[in-house]
Amino acid sequence: MDTKAVFTALYDVCEENAAFFSGATKGQAGDAAQRLVDAMTTIQEHARSLEPVISGFAAIYHHFDFDPHIPANGYRSLVKVVRCCLLHIIHKGRYITSNRRSIFFRVSHSATEMEVYCSALCQLRALLYLAQRLLHDNSQGNLFFQEESGISQSFLREYASMHKGCFYGRCVGFQFTPAIRPFLQSIAISLVAFGDNYKKHQSGIGVAASSLLTSGKYAIDPDLRGQEYERITQNLDVHFWKTFWNITETEVLSSLVSMTATQVKVNRALSVPPMPFDLPLVADPTHTVTVSPPAAHIGPGPVQMRLISYELREGQDSEKLLALCRSEGGPISLSLGLKTKRSPPSPWLVLHFHGGGFVAQTSKSHEPYLRSWSQDLNAPILSVDYSLAPEAPFPRALEECFYAYCWAIKNHNLLGWTGERVCLAGDSAGGNLCVTVSMRAAAHGVRMPDGIVAAYPATLLTVYASPSRLLSLMDPLLPLSVLARCLSAYAGTDPQVEKQVEKVSTLSIVRRDTALLLRDFKQGASNWIHSLLDRGSADSVRKSVSEASLTSPHADPPVSGKESEYSLEKGSLKSQTCQDLGTHANSGASNVQKNANHLSTTTANHNSILDITLTPESKPEDVSFFLCKEVDPSVSESFSFVAIPPPGGQEDSENPREFPEGFEPLRSEQLAEMNMQSSPIVRNPYMSPLLAPDSMLKGLPPVHIVACHLDPMLDDSVMFAKRLRNIGQPVTLCAVDDLPHGFLSLSQLSRETREAANICMERIRDVFTMKDPPPEMRMHRKLERTNQKPSATKRDHTQLSQVTVQEKEEEEEEEEEGGGASVVHEEGLTGFYPPTKVEAEKIPA
Repeated sequence: MDTKAVFTALYDVCEENAAFFSGATKGQAGDAAQRLVDAMTTIQEHARSLEPVISGFAAIYHHFDFDPHIPANGYRSLVKVVRCCLLHIIHKGRYITSNRRSIFFRVSHSATEMEVYCSALCQLRALLYLAQRLLHDNSQGNLFFQEESGISQSFLREYASMHKGCFYGRCVGFQFTPAIRPFLQSIAISLVAFGDNYKKHQSGIGVAASSLLTSGKYAIDPDLRGQEYERITQNLDVHFWKTFWNITETEVLSSLVSMTATQVKVNRALSVPPMPFDLPLVADPTHTVTVSPPAAHIGPGPVQMRLISYELREGQDSEKLLALCRSEGGPISLSLGLKTKRSPPSPWLVLHFHGGGFVAQTSKSHEPYLRSWSQDLNAPILSVDYSLAPEAPFPRALEECFYAYCWAIKNHNLLGWTGERVCLAGDSAGGNLCVTVSMRAAAHGVRMPDGIVAAYPATLLTVYASPSRLLSLMDPLLPLSVLARCLSAYAGTDPQVEKQVEKVSTLSIVRRDTALLLRDFKQGASNWIHSLLDRGSADSVRKSVSEASLTSPHADPPVSGKESEYSLEKGSLKSQTCQDLGTHANSGASNVQKNANHLSTTTANHNSILDITLTPESKPEDVSFFLCKEVDPSVSESFSFVAIPPPGGQEDSENPREFPEGFEPLRSEQLAEMNMQSSPIVRNPYMSPLLAPDSMLKGLPPVHIVACHLDPMLDDSVMFAKRLRNIGQPVTLCAVDDLPHGFLSLSQLSRETREAANICMERIRDVFTMKDPPPEMRMHRKLERTNQKPSATKRDHTQLSQVTVQEKEEEEEEEEEGGGASVVHEEGLTGFYPPTKVEAEKIPA
């Protein structure tokens, strides 16, 4: 879509409506009309400043793509979100133009709508200024700023004070496909209602019931909902998020989900005892390595897993496997009896690691799409319920997942699997574990998985800034403050406050919850009635959050810019296990071959995970983090037109100014509690595989990454794919449009999420069906491209584009021979929601 045409249409619709309502009569309607005029005028001012910035980024953001056929990076995503916001404003403005003379037209409601989008546009303008700073301070071709100071620290400071409520109220999820916007609204209502009652009750039933009764006011008043959502995401601890995200684990909700999901014949929860066992070395099968059970932080303990199989296969009903089954308190799903037909073992196995920020969820939360995969792939799936932070921080989850992988190889006959091919699959935190488990398998010299399918993986768990991470300011599912708490909990750096729990009887809990329920019922009913009765006059009496922000003086609150010292000696880490940090050692893969006949993985092996780390003195160059070391003069010149230095040269002052003179983003009344501290452990290659040295990454199997254009972690996927490609590793990258982080858990919600989940499943099938590559090449078969140009009348929300390294090399050879140039999709933006809603009149070219 032509950028100039979008801005021209925006100016026209704002100017026309502002001129019309400027002549409105005085009184209540006149006040609302004046608010509408002010909002339209302010939108025009923001747009005039944004137009050259958007055009500048559109001219250079293709330099950061993984490949010309895969237009995906954080700069593109930021531009796409801004355009989406502009198109929503155009759509709303044309609606006002068409209906403003109707007797049913509500001027006050339309004014509030435009004020909210005006606030959103103001904050997006601030994000684009930060992206310009990032482009100025960063090395060419790099999406991440390689230090925790500078622009990274500036972004954390700005996030702590910038107003975010406008993105959680009326326009929540405006950047995503319309099919999931009602779901995001329901999530926002549930979250703020749950937060109201989080610390009132001592039982889950009381919290859920009270939340249901008090949710009405947030459903009726989206401005109040946005304000409360911002407060909750800024201040509540990681335990709140664990509790909220685990609501789907309750028996009632899980039973409802099970009824709608694919029915499988085997769904067993397993508990594998912590017993060491031996595996043969790949280099020399006559030698073995001992795999010890997980022991970090909480000592040796059983590893929890879940076996899902659409068909009952040989070995899945064996006495040895049944002895490992654990009861979940619900109905047991397993076909029993001699009359049940048993299928032969499958040549394929999917080993799955679930997401949840390393702190929440289990395999039960991910059952719906796992059941579907088991049916479509005709293969058993083993999902690992690894221990969660903050009770079990790094490296406990990695130890349990690696142990589960080795146990599955050792006991393949119990899983209905022949032991031929195995694929590691995971989303978000699970995608991180897929990569690190493979790295540890290479270090031990045991059999490697045949491939990795990682959906929107987290590959860099540091506070380094990137353009896609700027999206966390508006993302309703992955706010930066929540993400930071999860990562701090996994790193063991989140201070845990010991809570004194009063011993009370069950009867006292019931009495207390009943009293609170009655009070909340009365309050909830009152809120419903008053909200309905006062709906007509509320706009004239109460200023909305967005209106108050528009009229605020935009003062920059004092925020401490000092970064806390954090060293190996002073760091208050979770346990001694995380304190045993050393310098980078040689790759374990080369050391394994030098070992004797029987290798032992005891405490020394646990520490080896932490010994391979980047010390504070190490630089990202040591691991080829900089991908473009030679600067192209022509490209640098094009960057200079977009990139901007710190305004006024005040970068080192106590309160530096981040934005040009005359502009200041909207500020929140309450600051977010952002943890500026960070531990060197987050740069451990087994925690942040993007920082792993080349020697560790070269041992990985083929990696298939499925990312989201609008995901704050998009740049994690793009940069990791670039690193693998640069060292000759087989890798594919696929990006889906208009879906949020965590779309796999929403696979049953809409057609778009189902199609995206099927893409992940097809990548798993590619791992299973690819031919064995020559050892020296390790190249996998080409994947079919789906980067066809979308139709002008209908766009596919999940249009995908992907290419393999081998295809790219062939295209470069053809270009050198023929002298042609690669076709770069300058826009690369498909699946916009507003263009399908804007009225039929064409935007002028």
